[in-house]
Amino acid sequence: MAQKLFSEARLGNLTLTNHLVMAPMTRNRATADHLPTDIMATYYAQRASIGLIITEGVSPSPNGEGYARIPGIHSAAQVAGWRKVTDAVHAEGGKLFIQLMHTGRIGHASHLVGDAELIAPSAIAAAGQIYTDTEGMQDHPTPRALTTDEVKQTIQEYVTASKNAIEAGFDGVELHGANGYLIEQFISPNTNQRTDEYGGSVENRSRFLLEAAEAAGKAIGFDKVGVRLSPYGVFNDIHPYPETDETYRYLAEKLNALGIVYLHLVDHAAMGAPAVPAHIVDDIRTRFTGTLILSGGYDAERAEAVLESGQADLVAFGRPVIANPDFAERLQSGAEMNQPDFNTFYTPGEKGYTDYPALAAVAQ
Repeated sequence: MAQKLFSEARLGNLTLTNHLVMAPMTRNRATADHLPTDIMATYYAQRASIGLIITEGVSPSPNGEGYARIPGIHSAAQVAGWRKVTDAVHAEGGKLFIQLMHTGRIGHASHLVGDAELIAPSAIAAAGQIYTDTEGMQDHPTPRALTTDEVKQTIQEYVTASKNAIEAGFDGVELHGANGYLIEQFISPNTNQRTDEYGGSVENRSRFLLEAAEAAGKAIGFDKVGVRLSPYGVFNDIHPYPETDETYRYLAEKLNALGIVYLHLVDHAAMGAPAVPAHIVDDIRTRFTGTLILSGGYDAERAEAVLESGQADLVAFGRPVIANPDFAERLQSGAEMNQPDFNTFYTPGEKGYTDYPALAAVAQ
């Protein structure tokens, strides 16, 4: 029986009720103009028995709201909406970090409000298409490349969003450096062909993330800043490259030196992506002495094993949490899990979002 998984855990200055993490998962339940909704407060509060909740990706900037109905945290109205979420989760005894996700080149103009625009390290369109609410599937547009001054301004947007997150009641922020969004667009050479200090070498391509993490940490405290990475990821048209190992070793060392509270490594092999090689996880574990979160296709037995071995400090779970508001209780008791409805992962409204039954409701 898994013992460590369900025991108290420490994360910086926080005490978590268990070693479980709710992985960040896009659910598209915000309004069309990217405001959090009341059902989002219900959804997260239902899952507050998980030790740490990491929210869906939330944009630090109007330019980063590339998907339909994803929330932001750059306006007063968005901060007020998120305050309802954090109050609801904290009332249930939960802890939660907000994931700051700037979509960069992954997006469509129909989702952007006002004078926002699709921006990226370089003017290179992603392969494939993106769903839009108003026009169906559309080719990925070509983004506008940021000037050097605009790169620095974009870093400051992460800082302002981090401050907004603390104002909204979050326990911390996770910078989304994975899955082919803006931060990884800087890290990866197939999306970053810049010739200034943010392009070229491993050090230069890593600079955007490291400067954002440092500035956010100075603004809200490094014990409140985590980073998510996906080494060897190919999501959103990220290509493999020869310096991958060198890049992630460098990032682990530099993020460790900054003193951020956690690194969150995601492996999408369970969903058909290339696996993150074990040596990279080991290399990062050696170089990063803060909390390491592993994510990707875990069950209770495998999660307990990586915790007991010291390979991970916390373990994140994704899709099963969508369908099971009482996921922690079900996992601990061995109860049967609700099965997720894939058709409602990204649709508006309560169906497939807040209407999955807890065990108590099933028993009644």
